Amino acid sequence: MPKILDQYGNPIDTVGLSEPQTSRIAMLENQYLTPMLAGLTPGRLSSILKQADDGDLTAQHRLFADMEERDAHLLCEIGKRKLAVMDLDWDIVPPRNATAAEKSNAEWVKEVLTDAVDPIEDLLLALMDGIGHGFAAVELEWRKEGADWLPAFYPRPQEWFRLDRPRTELRLIDASAEGAPLQPFGWVLHTHGKAKTGYQGRMGLHRALVWPFLYKAYSLGDFAEFLETYGLPMVIGKYYQGASDTEKASLLRAVTALGHDARAIMPTDMALEIQKVTTDGSGTPHLAMIDWADRAQSKAILGQTTSSEARSTGMGSGVATVHNEVRHDIRNADARQIAGTITRDLIYPLLALNKGGIDSLKRCPRLVFDTGEAEDLVTLADGLDKLVKAGMRSIPVKWVHEKARIPEPTEGEETLGATPNVAPDKIKAALAAMRAGAATADEFDQMAADMASDWERVTGPLVSPIERLMEECKTLEEFRARLPQVLDQMDATALTDLLASGSFAAHLFGRATPPTDLSTEKE
Repeated sequence: MPKILDQYGNPIDTVGLSEPQTSRIAMLENQYLTPMLAGLTPGRLSSILKQADDGDLTAQHRLFADMEERDAHLLCEIGKRKLAVMDLDWDIVPPRNATAAEKSNAEWVKEVLTDAVDPIEDLLLALMDGIGHGFAAVELEWRKEGADWLPAFYPRPQEWFRLDRPRTELRLIDASAEGAPLQPFGWVLHTHGKAKTGYQGRMGLHRALVWPFLYKAYSLGDFAEFLETYGLPMVIGKYYQGASDTEKASLLRAVTALGHDARAIMPTDMALEIQKVTTDGSGTPHLAMIDWADRAQSKAILGQTTSSEARSTGMGSGVATVHNEVRHDIRNADARQIAGTITRDLIYPLLALNKGGIDSLKRCPRLVFDTGEAEDLVTLADGLDKLVKAGMRSIPVKWVHEKARIPEPTEGEETLGATPNVAPDKIKAALAAMRAGAATADEFDQMAADMASDWERVTGPLVSPIERLMEECKTLEEFRARLPQVLDQMDATALTDLLASGSFAAHLFGRATPPTDLSTEKE
């Protein structure tokens, strides 16, 4: 049996593929979930990040997970970015200059990912978790269905991983010092932000988001405390000179009881003073810090803030358009990275285990997301019309379909649009008969009859604007006044084409018909 090579050209052993690698590491399944937000301070946060820099990722990624659970705005914004890829259509494309076998492999992979394995949408969503954490790992459990090896997907938490000694390779945490290398064909490992240099522990977007999160947590706590005490009167107790500690404690209890219960007792020679709070209760400084943190998170995740807040910019819709383009650029970049990961870690193993004959990623079918945007149909149609009238030739119909995002019809498929003109086909048939020397007057008469029967289609665009105007107008004077307005709406193109075809057909008939001897007719 020929050896199966992994994505990097190394032979692999397929014996252990049916058993997940993590099932053999008991300590991973017995971990306690330790919350990281309790007592979080700038000093402790800095220590957690330094541990990750040294290769120990557990505390950092537990903190990142807690951040998404605690911060509603962060959860919402990161969710928008994760779900953006889910709306894109995808396809499995064979390599360039593909052979018949490579095209067949691409169709087989598409069928498998569509029908035979776990929903690929779940895999995409799990891999998009790598945006915040820097990486996302989905374990594959291979099972035999008939003659095929098919995978099931199991997302694994980032805290199950650590870095090796050079801090460049992710390993599973086990009893060893550097962790266990990931089993070939056993994982779909998506590393996000590959263009960023540095150690793997610093790749996650949450590394930048953790500081706004911390500042917002402090401001939110201060604001909650402010709301708890704002509006309550200030109660001041005054003790006499030389009061003992016992008497001072008695006065404090009286002040406290008065604040909560509105009733208290105290010595007669001590005094209480109640002062009303007159400061502003808007809490503006605290809310300003929270607003800054929210906007900073939106910019880091989505590249803009327009999609996360209803705030007037005073600069028209142009700013919103630019922000939307930024959002699409980020989505397209995410999709390209996800497609590369799935091609390498899922499509290649599928083919290597089931089809054979593939030992390199160079000839492997690849996942491609459709990130194109449909052109504005009105603008596109207007521009094409002007280009054609200006004399531009050879505008491919396929290119127009791609720009308009309208698929080309298959043979026999019903389509919308005007009935095609019968004249060109009839002319071609008559011309062919003329060349063969078999053209007759009957053929040209039949063609003329067909063209004449097409009068309703060709005159409709010319007459319909006038008919609509007649229905809208109530008096003849109104009709006469508005009639010049519809001249631009009257389209004579179809009628002109038909008349031109008829003129050309008459010319052909004259060429095909022998000249008549007038002297013979007179006799």
